Amino acid sequence: MRSHNDTVQSFYIADVSTAGQVYVPIHEDGFIKEISTALNGAIATANATLTAKIGGTAVTGGTITIIQSGSAAGDVDTAEPTGANEVSIGDTLEIETDGASTNTVSLHGYFVIGR
Repeated sequence: MRSHNDTVQSFYIADVSTAGQVYVPIHEDGFIKEISTALNGAIATANATLTAKIGGTAVTGGTITIIQSGSAAGDVDTAEPTGANEVSIGDTLEIETDGASTNTVSLHGYFVIGR
C-alpha cells in the first residue's frame, strides 16, 4: 500500500534477455516497498529473472520472474520486498537480469521507497 510519503524512482533495461544489471542512485533514506516492471515485447525460450540488490546484497523478496510462456508487451510483474530493503542517500540499487530468455526486449520499471 503506497502512502503520500512514498516516492517512486524508475529504471530501464535495454534488453532483459541479456545478462547484466542497471544501477539506480538512491536519493533518500527509507525502504523499498515495491518493485514493478512492464515488458515491451514477448520474450522466448525461458523465463527472465530480475534480482534487486543494495550494495551487492540481494533484497529479500526482491526477485521478479517474468514468465516467458504467453509473455507480451505490457505484461506487468511486481515484487514486494520483505527484508534487506533499507536504503540510504548515496546507496545504489542494482537490478540484475539473468539473461536466460531470448528476443531483444526492453523493460521499464520502478521501485517505491517508503519512509
